Amino acid sequence: QVQLVESGGGLVQAGGSLRLSCVASGRTFSLYAMGWFRQAPGKEREFVAGISWNGVTIQYGDSVKGRFTISRDNANDSGYLQMNSLKPEDTAVYYCAAARVVRELSGGSWGQGTQVTVSS
Repeated sequence: QVQLVESGGGLVQAGGSLRLSCVASGRTFSLYAMGWFRQAPGKEREFVAGISWNGVTIQYGDSVKGRFTISRDNANDSGYLQMNSLKPEDTAVYYCAAARVVRELSGGSWGQGTQVTVSS
């Protein structure tokens, strides 16, 4: 199983940007798809973005399309989520996940999460 550690969360004003990072260890990260989920208090977990092991397949949740960009650096066992034009409704704990393919991310390995708070 791959271990994941997220970082980069914080407090930002609406309209601002943040970049989340996810560092993997334990297994060959380049063999795994990875992605991001988020969960706000009292809400269900939401898929944010996913990227295949080679970066060819990229998917976004409808609520972040055009504002968020997922990327990965296999040489450094890392994945990223660039978040622009942030809105208060983006406030949540963001989790990094890894699995064999993007569609299996929800059942894969997860990190501990990083808090993102967007003030209005």
